This record gives sequence, structure tokens and C-alpha cells, in this order.
Amino acid sequence: MNQYSMRALHSSSRREMLARTAAGFGMVGLAGICAAEQQAESPLTSKPAHFTARAKHVIFLFMNGGPSHVDTFDPKPELRAQAGKPGPGGNYMPSPFVFKAMGESGIEVSELYPHVGERIDDICVIRSMYTSTPNHEPGLFMMNTGSQQPIRPSLGSWLTYGLGTENQNLPGFVVLCPGKPVVGPALWSNSFLPGIFQGTHVDNGKIDPARVIGHLKNTAVTGPSQRRLLDLMQQMNQKHLEGRPQDAQLEARIQSLEIAWRMQSEAEEAFDISRESESTRQNYGSGEFADGCLIARRLVERGVRMVQLYYGSGQPWDAHGDIMDHRRDALKSDQPIAALMADLKSRGLFEETLIVWGGEFGRTPTAQGDKGRNHHATGFSMWLAGGGIRGGMIFGATDDLGVKAVENRMSVHDLHATILHLMGINHEQLTYRYSGRDFRLTDVYGNVAHDIIA
Repeated sequence: MNQYSMRALHSSSRREMLARTAAGFGMVGLAGICAAEQQAESPLTSKPAHFTARAKHVIFLFMNGGPSHVDTFDPKPELRAQAGKPGPGGNYMPSPFVFKAMGESGIEVSELYPHVGERIDDICVIRSMYTSTPNHEPGLFMMNTGSQQPIRPSLGSWLTYGLGTENQNLPGFVVLCPGKPVVGPALWSNSFLPGIFQGTHVDNGKIDPARVIGHLKNTAVTGPSQRRLLDLMQQMNQKHLEGRPQDAQLEARIQSLEIAWRMQSEAEEAFDISRESESTRQNYGSGEFADGCLIARRLVERGVRMVQLYYGSGQPWDAHGDIMDHRRDALKSDQPIAALMADLKSRGLFEETLIVWGGEFGRTPTAQGDKGRNHHATGFSMWLAGGGIRGGMIFGATDDLGVKAVENRMSVHDLHATILHLMGINHEQLTYRYSGRDFRLTDVYGNVAHDIIA
């Protein structure tokens, strides 16, 4: 008999004995013990990394819809010389935005991001990203889960599966989005990983700290009474699970009840940005995305492993009709992002927090219609900062017209491998056996970009 079976037999015998004696009152005392055992053995308990990590947390600033690289972080003066000439999918269209060399590094940044540009010496701009398809759904799946196929575990789910989280009173993986992007919850799904690793979605468009996550509190009973009720219910659920050891949904239910209880002590405070000073809130600015950036800082400050902040509901960066729409979206995100970086630095959290900026793909250097840009997968930009990243550098390049990544090309699998490496995880060793094979976030691909690591 294996160790797991022996432990289950011993536990079952103990429970059966207490249930059958003293009219079953022994079961009530055992409930508290079971709850303590469950908490100690929680899948979210912090786990050791494969090697020394450079970062402890990830904040992924997701610009859903696809921001244009040639209008933000990858200037292409040759587009002006080729303006109106035929290119792939249309005629070449130069950027209407002015680029300026910023910081001591002199990296050119569009006028769309003046505040972020002031912090460019802390940023590594990756100008050589590429992905497999220029369509939103598969592009979103690829960037979030490492696969075009629905539904696979998300990056945040893999991180919490591999590392757990530092604060057992909050979810390890929080998703902030006012509404939902295209595809929606499948982008932060746990898929075949245990349910406790699914992202917890919070609508940052209407934050009410007392109701930030529904049904956390039972107002009909006191806290101690609720704990006793939960202990007994969890003990009964656990006994039920022993007869169904492969019931992933039941196991997820048991874990979710426990974390919901623990969240009552911290969730309300963690999401309450009114507790921040007026000067801090002014630094971030106003709006859904600004509030989301501030909440992201409060969450990683409290030990949450990963926060993914979507810019908005739907696909707001999807500038098919007019690339000037990027001005609207950059205006709402520029100041909050710069404030987030400065705030993390002032609190000593920047070096242990990896910030990722980007969307599911980029946009064409050619025009769609008169003033828009279409989806573009063969070359686009993202950037990383904090968490062991070399700041003030450019990694990779697209060709002179921004059509294809041609130097130090970085796939989505490479990006994921690099993120995991910075978090102390060997991407080839982070696996989960399901349906007869070992799965991993990077599938059978992925190379760590060591050159961008400080």
C-alpha cells in the first residue's frame, strides 16, 4: 500500500471512530483539526523555486486589441519615404506621432507615452516579438496560455501551480478587467490544473471594497460561528472526497471555500484604494486603468503572485478605423503605468516585481482604409521592467518598415520561458501530467532571453 493510501486509510478510520462514538460529537472537534490540516497543505502554500529567482511577482499590463509598434516603441522613419506605396495588406502609412529620444539610454519613444518614456531607463523594449496568427481569439489564447487551442492553463495559473503564493488570505492570481476581453474567462483559466489555480476576476470598473468579490461574508452569523460551520462542512467534504480522489471539481470546491473564508480578513482592505494618500492617488490619475494599476501595486505588496490588468473590456486597442484612437488609449494608460513603476520603486518592490506590457499582437505598418491599421503578427513590440530586467535597452529589431522581426526574434514561447526563468522556474521542468502526457506552458518550445536579464 502506498503512502497516500495509508494516510487516507488512517484518516478515514479516525473519522469513522469519532463519528460512531459519543453520538458523533467527536466529529465536531475533529473539524477544527481538519481545517488546520487543509490550510497547512493548501496547494497555494509558497513553494521553493527551481533556482534563485530574480522576481517574486508579475504584473501583466495587457493592452487587449493590439497596440501598434510603429506608433509606440518602434519608430520607422523609412515609412515616411515609402508612404502610399504598396505593402503587405495595403499601402505603407507613416506614424502620425512624433518619436523622441528619452532618458540617458536615448531610446526613442512615441509622444503617446511621455510619462513611460521618462522611465525608459528602467525598461527593456522588445522590438522583435512575433506570434502565430493575427486573429484576436487565437492570439489572446497564445499570449495568455501558450497555445492557440482552448482551453489550456494560463500563465498565472502555471505560476501559482509552480510557486504557490505568499499570502494565503488572498488569491494567488488576480485578474482585473472592467467587463471582459474577447474570449473572457478562458484567458485566466486553470484548465486541467487544479481549480484553486484559476484566476480570480475582479471588475475594476466598479470597485466597492465591501463587495469586491461577491458572497465572501455571511452577515447572518458571527465570524466564530461561521468558522465552526465551515470547519464541519469542509470535514464532510473532505470525507466525501476520499471516496472520489480524482474529483477535481470537488477538490476545487473545498479549496475555494477555505480561501473565501480567509479572504474575509484581507480582501476588503486590499482593494480599498481610498486608504491611499491623496498625493498617491493623484500620481496615478483617475479612471478604471489608473485604479487597476494602484490595486495591482496593493496586491503584490500583500504577496499576490500575479496580477493581470486588462486595459479595458472588449478590444479597445483594435484601431481598424483610425490609428489616432491610440492617443485616447495611451492617455488613459501612460500616467498610471509610470506612477506604478515609481511607486513600486519607492516601496522597494520594483526589483522583485516583473512588469510586462503588451497585447496579443501588433498592427500593420500599412493602412487599413484611410487611417486605420489591421492586425499584425510577424513583428511587434512589448516591454519588460523590474524583476531582474536590464533597463534602458532595446532587444531585437524589425525590418526597416516594421513588417517582420529580423533580429533576436522572440516568440511568445520565448517570452513565457523568460518570465518563468525570472521567477526562478525552469520552463522545461514545470509540467503537469494530464490525459497521458506531460503538459507545460511552453509546450516543446521556448528559449530564455538571457541577454535582457541584469
